[in-house]
Amino acid sequence: MSNLWGSMVPLIIGSAVVPIQIIITILLLRSASGKRTALAWIAGMTTVRLLQGVLFGLILSSGTSSADESSGESSTIVASFLLVVAVLLIVTGIRQLLSEVDPDAPPPKWLTMTETMGPGKAFALGAGLLLIGAKFWIFTLSAIALIGEADLGRSSSILTFLAFVALAQVAHLVVLGMALIAPEKSDAALASASAWLTRHNRVIMIVLSFVFGAWFLVKALDGLGVI
Repeated sequence: MSNLWGSMVPLIIGSAVVPIQIIITILLLRSASGKRTALAWIAGMTTVRLLQGVLFGLILSSGTSSADESSGESSTIVASFLLVVAVLLIVTGIRQLLSEVDPDAPPPKWLTMTETMGPGKAFALGAGLLLIGAKFWIFTLSAIALIGEADLGRSSSILTFLAFVALAQVAHLVVLGMALIAPEKSDAALASASAWLTRHNRVIMIVLSFVFGAWFLVKALDGLGVI
């Protein structure tokens, strides 16, 4: 179990620490509809991850159970997922370093739309960004593969995946919780956090992309028997 979470922590951090998404959460909280819209935005992202878990969890589990082959094949599948994650992260880091636009970031006009966005559009935005973001697909699929390889049993696997989904949303849930518990005090803090994330978005993404990209690359090559 400790090895499983050791491999999943970078996936969780990569899913949770996305400055532009946290900024959207903050902007939605400060919009006309406020908390309902921010909650809908978070629900949209959560729904996509849950559907991915149901769909690909069933596919992966049926594939391994029907063949009932050695764990070596499962390890190769997981290592392949991690290799794709590594490549995507390193490419993202290089693009950010060269000042290219992050392909998973929403168009700038979406940020201005948050001022008047309602819950329905916010839900669609949250779901849409995860559906078109290649990194987020790979993060979730890698988590599913790791959980499947750990062979925890059906109930424990479901609970572990739900924990992954919750932790992937933790930054948004913390921001939402601040707004719910102390709305007046949190407003200034959230505005300051949004400004800081906007200023340092590029640096954060570069550091995370290269650090976790290198980590996943080592894990993948080790799993494939290269090193």
